[in-house]
Order: sequence, then structure tokens, then C-alpha cells
Amino acid sequence: MCDVCALKATRWIGWNDVPAPVIGGTGGPWIDLSHRLTETLSAIPNYPRPSFTQWRKIPEYPANITLMSMVVHHGTHLDAPNHFIVDAPSFDQVPLDRLYGPGVVWTFDVPEYGLIDIDDLERARPELRPGDIVLFDTGWSSRIDDPSYERHASLTHAAAKWLVEQRVKMIGVDFATPDLAPSNRPAEGFYWPVHHTLLPHGILIAEHMANLGALSNRRVEVFLAGLSIINADGAPARAMARAVD
Repeated sequence: MCDVCALKATRWIGWNDVPAPVIGGTGGPWIDLSHRLTETLSAIPNYPRPSFTQWRKIPEYPANITLMSMVVHHGTHLDAPNHFIVDAPSFDQVPLDRLYGPGVVWTFDVPEYGLIDIDDLERARPELRPGDIVLFDTGWSSRIDDPSYERHASLTHAAAKWLVEQRVKMIGVDFATPDLAPSNRPAEGFYWPVHHTLLPHGILIAEHMANLGALSNRRVEVFLAGLSIINADGAPARAMARAVD
């Protein structure tokens, strides 16, 4: 059976079995892994552009109040399981302990439209542990707001299945999506195999991460504080991590 045909029947399986996260008392300084939200920040091409306006302003009004309009997938954010799985939890239903915990930052040297496959993951260090959050550092975040940012690498379907088998809790990438870049997809039949492999097991996906190079190939503690938005298929997040090895 073809991968695309199988994936079209994807249903919610449930939160995968991972150890409860434990945050230690010592570690390096916390590093901000988030991009600053702007109206011009690189985004999926067909998404509506965001706006951030000063709705009220001092001194004409007693306080400054900013009004924003944007998709929840703009900038550094998390995908909820229901982003692609119709019967899965929305972001406000994600348990708090799925948003933080131990993990690894793995650095990969990949070309434009490069693929990260099982062999790459098996060679990566530090070694993976059940329940880890896996952050993929390709250096692509430095290309934000440049046209080349859209020509990012991606994970193979096989790599996504390997991550499920290793019982990871979350992955994060320093580009737009772990699936093929929009400008590198077939004209017909594309079905986001990485998303359809990870999300049914409750493995959240963080996208548009930044500054991962500062933690290259280190064990880390990670927080991704996504907003609890009712029925939302994702959430903007202030992401941070620190080295603990």
C-alpha cells in the first residue's frame, strides 16, 4: 500500500507513553529559541499576512493596547494534534507536561531541500532517551526573512517513524515544517507524511525555532510555553532551553 493512501486514514491514537519530565536544579543560562513576531517574518506562502497595530495609545488613552491578527502557525509555534488529525486534541487540551522536559539538540549540515533520514538520526549525539524533546539545528533560522528560508531541509517519512519508535515527546525544527518545503512538493498527492506520523501519537511539532546553534549537540532542558487557545490547531510559543550536560 502506498504511504499516501495509508496516511489518508490516519486517526488519533493517543498520547505516547513517555516518562514524566524532570527539571534539574542546575544548568546553563536559558536561551531564547523564539523569533520575534513581525508582519514581515518568513511564513508559509499561502498564509494570510499578520498585523500588529496600536489599537489604543498613551497619551490619548490611559494605556497602550496592541491588537494582533495572525494564524496560530506564524512565527515560533507548536502544532496541536488536531492540526492534521480530525479527532485529536486541540491545543487547549494538551497536558502541561507535554510542553517541557529533557531533550537533545542535534546539529545537521544539510543543503537546500536536503533530507534528514534514519542514518542521520542514528549517528546523532547525544544519544536519545525515551521522553526526550528533539530539536533539529540546521542553521536555517539565520535565513529568516530571506527567500532562501523557504528552501529548507525536511525529515523523511522513515525518520518520522523512527522517532515514534524511540518514544520521543516532541520535535522542533529551525525552519517552517519538518515535511517537504512548500516549494519542493509534488503538484498532486502530497499528504504531509511527517505530521501524519507524529501527531497521532501526541508527538507535538515545534516550527520556526531560533538560536539552536548555541546548544549544538548538547543535552538540554526545554520549555515551549504555547498559548492555551480554545479549539486551536496550534499555538504561538515562547521557547527556551538550557544546556545540562
